[in-house]
Amino acid sequence: MEAKTKRASGRGLYAEGDKNPHEHDGTVHETNNPNGTKKLYIESYGCQMNFSDSEIVASVLAKEGYTTTQDAAEADLVLLNTCSIRDKAEQTVRNRLAHFNGHKKTNPDMKIGVLGCMAERVKGKLLEEEKLVDLVVGPDAYRDLPNLLEELDGGRKAVNVILSKEETYDDIEPVRLGGNGVSAFISITRGCDNMCTFCVVPFTRGRERSRNPQTIVDEALDLASQGYKEITLLGQNVDSYLWYGGGLKKDFDKASDLAKASAVHFADLMAMVAEAVPHMRIRFSTSNPQDMRDDVLETIAKYKNICNYIHLPVQSGSSRILELMNRGHNREEYFALIDRIRRIIPGCAISHDMIAGFPTETEEDHKETLSLMEYVQYDFGYMFFYSERPNTYAARKLEDDIPLEVKKRRLNEIIQLQNKHSLLRHEAMVGNTYEVLVEGTSKKREDQLFGRTDTNSVVVFDRHDFQPGDFVKVNIDRCTAATLIGTVVFE
Repeated sequence: MEAKTKRASGRGLYAEGDKNPHEHDGTVHETNNPNGTKKLYIESYGCQMNFSDSEIVASVLAKEGYTTTQDAAEADLVLLNTCSIRDKAEQTVRNRLAHFNGHKKTNPDMKIGVLGCMAERVKGKLLEEEKLVDLVVGPDAYRDLPNLLEELDGGRKAVNVILSKEETYDDIEPVRLGGNGVSAFISITRGCDNMCTFCVVPFTRGRERSRNPQTIVDEALDLASQGYKEITLLGQNVDSYLWYGGGLKKDFDKASDLAKASAVHFADLMAMVAEAVPHMRIRFSTSNPQDMRDDVLETIAKYKNICNYIHLPVQSGSSRILELMNRGHNREEYFALIDRIRRIIPGCAISHDMIAGFPTETEEDHKETLSLMEYVQYDFGYMFFYSERPNTYAARKLEDDIPLEVKKRRLNEIIQLQNKHSLLRHEAMVGNTYEVLVEGTSKKREDQLFGRTDTNSVVVFDRHDFQPGDFVKVNIDRCTAATLIGTVVFE
């Protein structure tokens, strides 16, 4: 199945086939289950973690006799895996729920459920006030879906939004939904301990915990055996991955000396995966600057199959705003990290997240963001204006005092500067030859394919006889800010 993804405007610079680590806006999933007798329709919104979670849900429900469909009207069960990162995402989900409830007129036995980050926060409104759903399930309760569906069969509403300190789903083999058969996600952590003042993730996904590294390696080996060529190690903050035989990261200081000595950190995990699947590309997302250690950078530099690309959110160029955001780093520390990346991994591509118009942001703060961007000259960017999220520290303690028109103007200036830098980065690649992993057919021309370089730039080139999953050498002839256009080099 071809995933259907709509791009929201004002989110930054997108190329053909681009994967925003924060935005799956209505991706519809389908897979085959020959033993399935019931139909499941599932849409994912928000981050890549939600997309990965939908694959876990599909696996759980496949054992209950469900096969997925693209036609919501025929579904026995409709699920929306939701996002709370911005208000627009929540409004989109509400509109979709209203749409699906229209199908109940012709399919009265259909059940509708909400999964993921919206579940706990708005369960009462969705179930009782607006009566839009029958089922509400939080991100740590997917194993409970069979029991919850039994409650629905008994004519009751069903809810489980309890957060867990242990759940990682590491023994569940995800059902790979849609996608291109080339790239896949592997979840390595769940939850987050970084209490950024604008972010709802700690409240919707709970405390941070890491998966057993052997289960991650086994999942990578399984994907390799299925013909996948690229994996993305996934977590809200991958750099703080820590496995020491169980327990939360915050409890590590209390662990035994033996547990500490045998602990697996993120650099160790990447090395394990790189050595286990040497012919697969390895990516990771997302990193937090305050947690990125030099051993991670050295591991990237050491292994050829770990891609030279780091998504490194900064959110603001102002140390004052970074402190209000509780980001755990300041402007100078971020610059120092950028300098170390450039030194240890020459040619590494770097992308960012940026928020315009955070509470109290002045024009001077905004100019510091622009000057930070000038210093780094990012390859890509994902840019937003501030959207107050309920229950966060910022919503409770900081007044959303920047007018919308000012937020939009500052965001536009950030986007325009990123477009300039993206073009400069791509222009420097013209005339050089790169290895490209083919992902699919170009959206503009059937006789062309598109793929991605090691540094995550999208390349378009003539089809010839190549197929998705092939590695192709392409010489870059010309470019736009979003895309490289090239000619295949036959050796």
